[in-house]
Amino acid sequence: MEENKNIVTFRDDDFVLVNKDKRVTDKKLETKPTTFFKDVIKRFKKNKASVAGGYILGLLVILSIFVPMLSPHNITDVRTQEAFLAPKLFEAGTGFWDGTRTRERIVYDTVNQVPAVSDKYSVAAIKQAIVSITIDEEPTLIDAANPYGLGGMLVLATDAMVDGKNSVMTSKVVNFDTKNGYKFDVVFDDENGVSASELGEYAVYLCGADQTIMLRDFSRDYSPLSVDISAVLKENGLDTFRGNICFEVKSSASNFQYVLIESAVISANESASNLEDIQAISFEDATKFVNNSDINSLGYWSCTGRKGLHNSMIYYCDYVYDTYSLVYGDADVMTYSATELQTWIDNGWCTYDYKVGPESFVRLSDECPIDTVVNQTLKTVTKKLSSIDGKGYKYRQLGYDEEPSFLFGTDASGFDLFKRAFAGLRTSLILGVCTFAFCFPFGLVYGAIGGYFGGDVDIWMFRFTDILGGVPWTVVMTLCILHFGNNFGTFVLALCMTGWISTASRTRSQFYRYKGREYVLASRTLGSSDMRLVFKHILPNAMGTIITSSAFMITSSIYSEASLAYLNLGLQGKQSFGVMMSTNQQYLGVYPNLVIFPAVIMALMMISFNLFSNGLRDAFNPSLKGSE
Repeated sequence: MEENKNIVTFRDDDFVLVNKDKRVTDKKLETKPTTFFKDVIKRFKKNKASVAGGYILGLLVILSIFVPMLSPHNITDVRTQEAFLAPKLFEAGTGFWDGTRTRERIVYDTVNQVPAVSDKYSVAAIKQAIVSITIDEEPTLIDAANPYGLGGMLVLATDAMVDGKNSVMTSKVVNFDTKNGYKFDVVFDDENGVSASELGEYAVYLCGADQTIMLRDFSRDYSPLSVDISAVLKENGLDTFRGNICFEVKSSASNFQYVLIESAVISANESASNLEDIQAISFEDATKFVNNSDINSLGYWSCTGRKGLHNSMIYYCDYVYDTYSLVYGDADVMTYSATELQTWIDNGWCTYDYKVGPESFVRLSDECPIDTVVNQTLKTVTKKLSSIDGKGYKYRQLGYDEEPSFLFGTDASGFDLFKRAFAGLRTSLILGVCTFAFCFPFGLVYGAIGGYFGGDVDIWMFRFTDILGGVPWTVVMTLCILHFGNNFGTFVLALCMTGWISTASRTRSQFYRYKGREYVLASRTLGSSDMRLVFKHILPNAMGTIITSSAFMITSSIYSEASLAYLNLGLQGKQSFGVMMSTNQQYLGVYPNLVIFPAVIMALMMISFNLFSNGLRDAFNPSLKGSE
């Protein structure tokens, strides 16, 4: 028998005990134990964008709660005098967010030396509100009547291209005589091609009841006309003449005819009894003549043809004005009764002694609506105070202790846009949260049942959702409003009727995805109940996707209400985002702040919800548990 050469022989010293002098035990874990939700929070905090979104979202929620509570400004009583104030954060004149507005190409009132704005404000108030103004150095020439125009030429034109249909412009009846040196001076212009017409033949004459005296017969002579009417009367053997002054333009079949008149002035000696009458008929400024052309006035000239303007001069300006100074600045003098004054005195707001007069007025409190007394009126018999004429700041007359400022400006009703935006956001958020509080749990349970059990249960349950989801939501809302009225509860009901369907469908699809996984089957094999399988094994894995899709339910509810507001079905009786945006969108081109600021708030809320829900999705994903 051969010796086996593969046998290895060991000695005792070939083996050494490694831990001979040490006690082997389980090593204590150095990290702290954690739970699923603690790990969710830990992972969520590492997503900086989601944390930022959460902070912004939280800030918007806090503002929507406290701004309507703490802001003293008005969002209930309509105050048109405070409408369309500009957003104000800094003092006027800083050039940014300072309560000023810029107006360009505005007609300039050369008489009062202010921009030609609404008659709602006095000239003094407008001047006080102007921060800066730039006036055109050269005038703009227009062929239209403008109350702020100057100069120009009166256009007397035929009304049709028909021979024999002359155009006649006639003054009111005037009395002339040979004693008072009546003269008539007319300045013409020879510019051709005005309004696609041509200069024509014209005549100037006096027209009485039974006699016509020609001052210039039909001609194309456009040189100045100067006539001594008193001398013409003598030449015609007349001492007096009662009649009209007439301009007549001869018509033509080839083109419209016209004559240009810069001025027409009647003068007489100071001894003439009708100086005011002839001054009213005269005109040196064609634009003012046309603007003041009132058929009931003495200076009105009737016309059988067309009477217009050419080359009327207007000036344009660009200016910046303080909207707050215009509304809350110095008020015009107003009359207050003695009773009102006595009330102020009794309240300790001021002192006044009518026996001394206006100089005795002393203002003691900011609540007093006037600063000075301009005049006083005494009763005729008793000589006691009847009323006073006082002047002060308009904001005191509106009930403010000091001039207010509005961060976002005011809307067409004079409501504080900042307060109204967050009051509307609060209502819309409450609407969305109420909808979410019902739709999310209900949709979660509904979808879980259908997805977990499957079969006939799933078929019957989700055929019902298909039918319900096929009805347009606008129709559902309209029917609810018709039956239950336009109120907050109706909106919640309508949103809850179909709002849960998307959550149910998402939950169902996730249950179909996870219920056949190995860990679920293993748990079922070990005897886990359906409740444990659903809430312990399937739902936690599906929660990330479900939360992401369902988190938009709140913003979806807000947008649904906003879209209905544009159909005039918005939430009535409460401040809401949708109604506010729908009301303000008509002013987008003129006052963009009324839409931009609410739109920014809406965009921030939407972006914040998006970032926040994405962070929740990643945080609730079990496959990322323990990851950095």
